[in-house]
Amino acid sequence: MTIARTTSIKKTAARGLGAVLALSLLAACGGAQPTSALRPPERPDPAMQPVPNAAYDAWVANFRPRATAAGIAPGVFDAAFASTGFLPGVIESDRDQPEFRRTLGQYLAGAVTDTRINTGRAMLARYDGVLDQIEARYGVDREVVVAIWGLESSYGDRRGNIPTVSALSTLAFEGRRGAFMEEQLIAALRIIQNGDVDAQHMLGSWAGAMGHTQFIPTSYLAYAADFNGDGKRDIWSDDPTDSLASTARYLANAGWTRGQLWGVEVSAPGVAASDTRRSVADWQAAGVRAARGSIPDHGPARLIRPEGADGPAFLAFGNWSSIARYNNAASYVIAVGHLSDRLKGGAPFATPMAGYHQLTEAQRKDLQRGLARAGFYDGEIDGLLGAGSTTAIRAYQQAAGLPVDGFPSEALLARLR
Repeated sequence: MTIARTTSIKKTAARGLGAVLALSLLAACGGAQPTSALRPPERPDPAMQPVPNAAYDAWVANFRPRATAAGIAPGVFDAAFASTGFLPGVIESDRDQPEFRRTLGQYLAGAVTDTRINTGRAMLARYDGVLDQIEARYGVDREVVVAIWGLESSYGDRRGNIPTVSALSTLAFEGRRGAFMEEQLIAALRIIQNGDVDAQHMLGSWAGAMGHTQFIPTSYLAYAADFNGDGKRDIWSDDPTDSLASTARYLANAGWTRGQLWGVEVSAPGVAASDTRRSVADWQAAGVRAARGSIPDHGPARLIRPEGADGPAFLAFGNWSSIARYNNAASYVIAVGHLSDRLKGGAPFATPMAGYHQLTEAQRKDLQRGLARAGFYDGEIDGLLGAGSTTAIRAYQQAAGLPVDGFPSEALLARLR
């Protein structure tokens, strides 16, 4: 996963797998036995190698008493930081997250590919028995669990090989989300202290997300599951069982309703996007129609227009919010939902999504400055257009008498300038 701003949440963790128990569980469940490895080793990224940084070293020294005050044993802290270092590539990645620099069409082109769909269907068959049990226990549709697995790590092929303690300490030191990253770092140290994994094997993404489905440390502590009963909540091993179960448990806690859609593509000419939940009947009375077939009545829904008033539109049901707890970016939620639909045999989207010109980082920062000058935005000028920026755009559009879609267009930027 990529950490999606302060509202996004990722998960996972744990370590070595009891091979005998894992094999016997999969055999009992009717699923194929895991191979020794789902993927070849990932090559180290030169940008993710530690470099000397005296200011970072000073920060670590100052952080140590805060960590020990939070219950981390001094010996655990010292062992965990014995081989860590400042990773400049982590900072670069934090400034270049695809959910915020690509249009929905561009994002989906890379996220929901034929290969990912076909591999996902193969994984559904391969782990059918395990997924039966996970679905029965947590009440979360298997396709959405497998879709998250596909997006987060390409079904285990890209779990990340960056030391989690180094990644999180680099982000905490850098300070853009310092308090949040310190919280994750202390949680990571607590996982190590609990014996779930050691620092050497606690590997993951640049953002500190770990395992097949990329849990951040706090989510691991809260929701990771020992589903195969081997005594470890192991999200790092080649066997994805605990990771898939942990993801289902997380979504269940986030309010997932089994058998209901995350959302549905619609045609809504002249109907503005709205965060207000309305009944399907109300939306239909306003002129909203299904892009294909009919709109199921899965409760109150919001109208989402991720690419503006002239782009694709979706009615978002309650399960949208459950996926958004994993990553709050609309493009991510749509990608997970659409991939899960395709795994069930669903069709591609009906609306062309060639995409609009996406703003550059400099333009996105200018947009935030313009919204701040106009009194609608009080967040950081970082060029990452998350929930706070979208809310500010909508408020400005409403005040200016513009179509309220929350879309950061060049026309809007020109008006703010």
